[in-house]
Amino acid sequence: MSKPAIFLDRDGTVNFELDYLYQSTEWKWIPGAIEAIKLLNANGFLVIVVSNQSGIARGKYTRDDVDKLHHYVNSDLQVQGGVIDEFYYCAHHPDYGDLKDCACRKPKLGMLKQACNDHDIDLAKSWLIGDKLTDVQTGENAGISSVLVLTGYGKESLKKIKPDQLTAHDLLDAVRQHIVY
Repeated sequence: MSKPAIFLDRDGTVNFELDYLYQSTEWKWIPGAIEAIKLLNANGFLVIVVSNQSGIARGKYTRDDVDKLHHYVNSDLQVQGGVIDEFYYCAHHPDYGDLKDCACRKPKLGMLKQACNDHDIDLAKSWLIGDKLTDVQTGENAGISSVLVLTGYGKESLKKIKPDQLTAHDLLDAVRQHIVY
């Protein structure tokens, strides 16, 4: 039976924005993010992270580095009673690396399509939450509701969105205000 998912951007939405984050020692949860993920878990949503990681294409870190960070993040989260069901990331960039025109870099839908195939997701009941215009555009492209959080690049992105775009102070506010009442 298909389940709804909450697709979360990573940097600036779940954790504090830090350019080219790949080391666990630099990971810092945004306050309330753990509680938000636990609320989503408790209410039957799959929690799926979808993140552009151009640092791989730029040669700043490797896929293995990102996988190790994600393992650390989920281990830390599980100790606190929550879980991220899956992490997907795009390792490409239009100006760097071997693959400049991929199908996975947000706002394209490759990561969401892969998640739907892997997890039998009910896209019609799913949401996307992020701090950038590309996150909002990804939600629009997928035909799902999205929430722009004002953490990370959110305040800067606020200037570029449509007037009727849903917004929230942070991830916990987004979950409480728009998803789990």
